[in-house]
This record gives sequence, structure tokens and C-alpha cells, in this order.
Amino acid sequence: MSPQADSPTLKAGMVGMGMIFDETYCPFFESAHREGMFDRRFGELSVELSAVATRTGKRAEKYKTAAGDKIADFQSFAGDGAVTQMLDSGLDFACVASPDDRHFGAAKEVIESGTHVIIEKPSVLTMQELDELVELAKQKNVLAKVVYHKLFDPDHKKMRSLYYDNVLKHVNNGYCTLLEPKQISGSQFAEWIGGRNPGTYVACHYIKLIDFSFPGKLKTISATGQRGLVGPQDGNTWDSTQLRMVYEYESGRNATFDIHTSWVTPDNFPGYVEQEVQFRFDNGLWNGHSRKRGVECTVEDKTPFTIKNSINNHFNGTFVEPWGERSQRGYGVEVIERFAREVAYVEHGGTDADRGKRLAEMQALDYNDLAADRQTVATIHALEAILERAAAGEPDCLVRINDPKGGLALYRPGVAEPEILYEGTV
Repeated sequence: MSPQADSPTLKAGMVGMGMIFDETYCPFFESAHREGMFDRRFGELSVELSAVATRTGKRAEKYKTAAGDKIADFQSFAGDGAVTQMLDSGLDFACVASPDDRHFGAAKEVIESGTHVIIEKPSVLTMQELDELVELAKQKNVLAKVVYHKLFDPDHKKMRSLYYDNVLKHVNNGYCTLLEPKQISGSQFAEWIGGRNPGTYVACHYIKLIDFSFPGKLKTISATGQRGLVGPQDGNTWDSTQLRMVYEYESGRNATFDIHTSWVTPDNFPGYVEQEVQFRFDNGLWNGHSRKRGVECTVEDKTPFTIKNSINNHFNGTFVEPWGERSQRGYGVEVIERFAREVAYVEHGGTDADRGKRLAEMQALDYNDLAADRQTVATIHALEAILERAAAGEPDCLVRINDPKGGLALYRPGVAEPEILYEGTV
């Protein structure tokens, strides 16, 4: 169903048009352009990709040509000042899907313009950046949200539901792993991967899954990792990381969680990624594995390269529907649509006088609001600092959260006084 000509329009901007755009934002914007959006709270409206900001403009122009009438005729801005030009075109919300170390600058500019924003994970890399964006969003009365699509995974939602309903009782420990094929680091991320690590980029999904599903107080962070494939073995570019988080709960009991991530899995690995979670509870055990959901495919001369043997159709899949329509859907797309609905509710869900009430209602959603991202960002901040010290010849550092000396206190082996990464309370 196409929206009526006189229906309101949400104009969207896009910062970055790489792999993440192709997999999630692109199918959302094309579907919204075709069908519009409806909700009893705000009625019928249109959603259009109105403007984009990229480094060179090449991907944007290529996509515009390929998409044709599947998408609105958006404006493309490139190079220095592209985000400013994009915002000057007049937007209701913007999506930030640039490399993670560029999130802060773009998101800050979006919020300063009074525009709602959704940021790809990790939202930012330090607690100081998080504080600044959260305060700015309050001043500008806009939504500032983060993409954590794994919270929408049906398996993860079911696990959380059982814990929420006290069917699974008190988590004791957990293990998560996510492994990417070599082509990720060698081609798709090659331009920005120098000095980076897969823990920051990938582990944040599971950090948030743990933090949201099993609410507790983060106590300590430790980490190690391996180098030598993507970059030199004595450099600061990491092939894989092993992160450990310790949480304390109201009962006084602790739980330990280990998250292993890598982007050097062989390219002929049978799945797009290897994703696994294991959680042990007082009265139960949860095992989830993305490659063992019951689907295996083999096609001569295609698998496991252009088509993988193991396919995660829940995240993002292309289909021919029973009625003949081609579609692209999954929980990676759902999370973007949900944000657009939150924006639409704030701006079109009632009178102007009640906008503040609607805004506060959407800001209270701790699954994606930037203000609820504190322990996740604290973990990322600690991980980056620990790996930085390791690359400088000081391995085995430990970060304590809300230590008597500071909010993020990094302790080095053999040194009594910690380095304070963040003074405030996490």
C-alpha cells in the first residue's frame, strides 16, 4: 500500500553507505519508499531517504543508479563538510553507519542540528563522548539511539523472555563468540581497520545482549588478543580478541562472561559468520548457535563462497514471497524500522504540547537509547585502553568499574596506583 499524497513525510539522512547500508538500511528505505508506514498512534506517513553523506560519493551514485525508482531521488554529498550539507537539506532523522571511530563526530553534528539520530554499534568509544552526546540530546530534545540488532534475534528474545519471567533463574556465567571471514578485514573493512580490533566492532553486540538481558552492575574488565595477520604482530591492529566481563547482582553474587571475536576466519568457512552463545543458570542451560538452526545448502561451484552452506535467514534474507513479491527482511532490518516508528510517534503521534511526553516515553526504552548505553560503552572504553597498553608492551591490565579511585580505573601489573580513564560514575 502506497502512502496517500497528503500524508506527512519523514525525511532521512544516511552517513556512510558501506556493507551495513547494503544489508539493513537499504532494504528498509526501499520498503518504506514502496509501502509507507502506518501506526494507529501516528496514522499513515511516508519515509524517504532524502540525503546522504559519504567520503567520495561513489557508492551513493552507484546505488542511486542501480536502485532506480525503488528509492527517492536523494541528494548525495561527499568529502569534507558532507554531513553539514546533508543536514542543511532538512531532515527529520539521520542514520550514522560510518566506521566506529567516526561515529562521535557525525552523531554530534546531527544532534546539534536538532535532528533525531540512530548510530550503528558501538555508539561511541569513550565514556566522555557518551556523556557529551547524551547531554546534547537532552538540550536539543531529540532521540539519540543505537543499533543493537541482535536484541531482535528471535533466539535471543526467547532467552531474555525466559529470564525476565524467572523461568531461567540467576545467570552464573556465559560465553559468546562471533567470527568473521578474512575477506571482511581484507576488503570490506580494509580502509579503516588499521589500529582497530574486532572486539570493539563485534563484541559490543554481545556486551549489550548480556547487559540488557541480565541487568546487573559491571565490576571488572580484562582482555587479551592476537596480532600478526591483518597487521604486524607487534602493532596495534588486532586479528582477534578475548574479552572478560564480571557483573555483580542484587543478591551479591557474581557472573562472569567471556566474549571471543575474530575477523580472520578462513574465507571458505561454511557460514557467513560463526555466532554462538552459551549461558548457565542456577536451574538451566541455554545454548544458541547461528549455524545450527536447521538450514544447510550446497550448490555446485557456488558454496561456500558466493553462497554459504549455512544461512542465517533470520537476520537478513532475500525472498520471493508466496504471492510473487520479492522482499528483503529480517531482524537486522526490523531494528531500523522500529527506530523510524519511534521518530514518527514523537513527531506525529499527537499534539505539539504533548511532544515532550512522547519524547520521554521513547527515551525510556533502554534497549536502544544512548543514555542506557553506559555499561556497554564503559566496556568498549576499557577494552580499547587495555589493548592499547598491550600493544605498547604492557599486557594483562585490568579495568575496575566505579573503583574508589574513579569510574574507570586501569590497573597495570606491578603498579599500585591506577590510571583513571573516566572520573565520573559509570
